[in-house]
Amino acid sequence: MVRGPVEEIGDMMLLTGRTISSAIRPPYPYGEELVSQFLFTLRLCWFPLLISAFVFGYEAPGLQAENFLSIIGAPDRLGSFFVLAAVRETGPFIDGVIVVGVAGTAITADLGARKIREELDALQVLGVDPVKNLVVPRFLALMLATGLLGIYAVLFEIYGGMMAAIVYHQPLGPFWGSFFTNATTTDLWGSTLKTTIGGAIVAIVCCYKGMSASGGAEGVGRAVNQAVVTALLAMFSFYYVFTQTLLATHPQILVPR
Repeated sequence: MVRGPVEEIGDMMLLTGRTISSAIRPPYPYGEELVSQFLFTLRLCWFPLLISAFVFGYEAPGLQAENFLSIIGAPDRLGSFFVLAAVRETGPFIDGVIVVGVAGTAITADLGARKIREELDALQVLGVDPVKNLVVPRFLALMLATGLLGIYAVLFEIYGGMMAAIVYHQPLGPFWGSFFTNATTTDLWGSTLKTTIGGAIVAIVCCYKGMSASGGAEGVGRAVNQAVVTALLAMFSFYYVFTQTLLATHPQILVPR
């Protein structure tokens, strides 16, 4: 029971090494596929991300936090709370869930179907490296798209917080004042770096699960299901370690202002 997961983690680490090595070593035949996968990911994810980020920001850290802050007489501190909630945590969280559920499943199903049809074996027979031509463009595209979408998730979640402040008849001046007083460049680059690396983790897991699929159409569905669960677990585990490391190395962002 333990040997299987340990072997899979080792295989994913090996795939990560091969992918990074193939990405930086010439030639670079994957440019067109990289652009195609990047635009494909943006086209699939932007609208679900927009709706999810706005609704989540309006409902959870927005209405709930504003209600609590109004009770204790500090409704003007909602902006500072959104630095913690949206920029550091829930923005990357929503971004990761959408990318895994929409783009990650599409990657796994695509590569899984190719594996079942023995297209990957045919490419190897022809001397074409599947990692360089299929995994690398998806790895780079998902990594870049996840980092970019993470910024939009934060923006729309903050917009949801603004709407919550308006619903509670609060002026937006104190909201923005407390937000920019507490927001730092460390929060911004930390959030972007976290989502970018999270996207790389999702890409490796989904590509691995797709390329190791077996058992016909049922096996592809099983691979997609496993990819979602594994990618979410891996990504959120990394988010936890990254956040703890960031807070430990930059303790000044823990001090409210």
